[in-house]
Amino acid sequence: MSPRISEEKVDEIRKSVDIVDVVSEYVQLKKQGRNLTGLCPFHGEKTPSFSVSAEKQLYHCFGCGAGGNVFSFIMEMEGLSFVEAAAKIASKGNVSLPDVDLDVKPKDEKSALTHWYKGHLLAAKLFHHVLISTDEGKDAREYLRQRGFTKEAIDHFQIGYAPNSWDFLTNFLNKRELPMSEMVECGLLAVREFDKKPFDRFRDRIMFPIWNKQGEIIAFGGRILKDGNPKYLNSPESDVFNKSQILYYIHEARKVIRKKSEAVLFEGYVDVIAAWRAGIDNGVATLGTALTEGQVKLLHRNTDKVILCYDSDNAGQNATFKNAKILEQSGISVRVARLPDGMDPDDYIQKFGGERFSQDVIGQSLTLMGFKFQFFRRGKNLQDEGQRLEYIQSILHEISKLKHAVERDHYLRQLADEFSISLEALKQEQFQIYKSQSKQQRRETHSKQIPKLTVTPKRILPAHEVAERKLLAYMLQNKSVAFQVEDRIGGAFNIDQYQAIAAHLYSFYSEGYGSNISLFIEQLPDEHLKRITTELAMMTLPEDLSEQELDDYIRQVEKYPQKLEIEKLKLARKQAEDAKDYHKAATIGMDIIKMEQALKNT
Repeated sequence: MSPRISEEKVDEIRKSVDIVDVVSEYVQLKKQGRNLTGLCPFHGEKTPSFSVSAEKQLYHCFGCGAGGNVFSFIMEMEGLSFVEAAAKIASKGNVSLPDVDLDVKPKDEKSALTHWYKGHLLAAKLFHHVLISTDEGKDAREYLRQRGFTKEAIDHFQIGYAPNSWDFLTNFLNKRELPMSEMVECGLLAVREFDKKPFDRFRDRIMFPIWNKQGEIIAFGGRILKDGNPKYLNSPESDVFNKSQILYYIHEARKVIRKKSEAVLFEGYVDVIAAWRAGIDNGVATLGTALTEGQVKLLHRNTDKVILCYDSDNAGQNATFKNAKILEQSGISVRVARLPDGMDPDDYIQKFGGERFSQDVIGQSLTLMGFKFQFFRRGKNLQDEGQRLEYIQSILHEISKLKHAVERDHYLRQLADEFSISLEALKQEQFQIYKSQSKQQRRETHSKQIPKLTVTPKRILPAHEVAERKLLAYMLQNKSVAFQVEDRIGGAFNIDQYQAIAAHLYSFYSEGYGSNISLFIEQLPDEHLKRITTELAMMTLPEDLSEQELDDYIRQVEKYPQKLEIEKLKLARKQAEDAKDYHKAATIGMDIIKMEQALKNT
């Protein structure tokens, strides 16, 4: 079988899906005019500059320039070859590929890590088998049953058990001829100091696979079953496993998060699984309490609303306060789910059941300011005058940070009612705090001495370049326009990239194709040309191109070489004048006048 896919099959695959549906699995899109916009998944940004056209079946980022069709999007997002991307899209569109060998080699970078992915997949299957089907997994099965883990949850999350053996997994992987050095490097095995022989890293542990956003197993988390430390052990970081860039279960929860426009963020994988059993299927977790910039970006690409559900102990509440601030600064709206003292989500679900967790904890989550009212009370005796005033000051500082006057007024009234304080006095105090905060921010800005960012103004394009862009944009949409341009100027575009695109487009139409921008882009041999073509195709144009407009654009293209020649002559005249050859300078001057006059008459 050949790894090549016929053009007819490629076209069938392309037509089987809508690029909006595919991109929406990765990016939260919102309708804006004729297109949809969102945060670009290929570079960090806070203001959406990523646009998707359902009409043209294209995407383009006006920030970083990324662009293309549904195939290039999947290739970029998941690091796949064209054949792999086509196969993935075909499965979405229920298109069969009976004549294509899909067992093609991945890109070089991924090819070097093939054994890593295979080792993790085989280990997960082995651990899962041991847990559900062997006597060695009996104690682990019983432990999970007591903790409320159902057979459905164990299968869905591929939970397993690593026996208390030093060479159980080592021998298993060795028999399958996986290089031991690579199994050590990827973190499945460790090495003994005295003889450098490999041994099982995870022993007597309940095993939780950790996936990347593509759904590939890249690491494990292991909970000790009996005695031993640490209680939880994660795989070491590697070329495929970077904790700061991973959100547990995002590969499955992503679709639900977009559908609900909301994510629930937990501390760890056990909480995600417990919440899933309770019907919360939009839950993800950091592998620890610290929330990183990469994880925030991953969340923001999928939603602008997050519910934080951390443990109710001091560490969990401090992490909630810290991470809420990080999320809020990135533009995400935050709510906080509250648990009774001393409980984590798993404890609550075991004691009160999934329905109450869904309704009373997640469903009754607090606004971020509501959480802060409770957070600053911790450890304070509000009957004591000094501690009460300290608490009120803390809350006033938080109220002062709110952007909206209605919000500030609401919480000031709440504070006034609770402590029987004059609303007017609170408003005056809050305003003084606000002025002080603003002054402090200005002082910090100056003290950091950050050089002002110089915003480069958008380049004003010369007339000939505008004309060439408009012509190509119309040519991409209309075969007839392309033939008219070809008859009149052929390949005489002045900008090299535009000349190349025009040549490819003439060839594309001459082979009998109609106006099919997505197919044309796919056939372009150069990635840079693909990006430029996508940008041109995404231009907003009037539907009809008048003869007058066409003539004007072509005239601008044809005039440019003459303008260049005039500039060369002016330079030659200046050189003649500098050399005191005034006769030559005068002769050149006459030529310039004639050319300029001819240019005006065209």
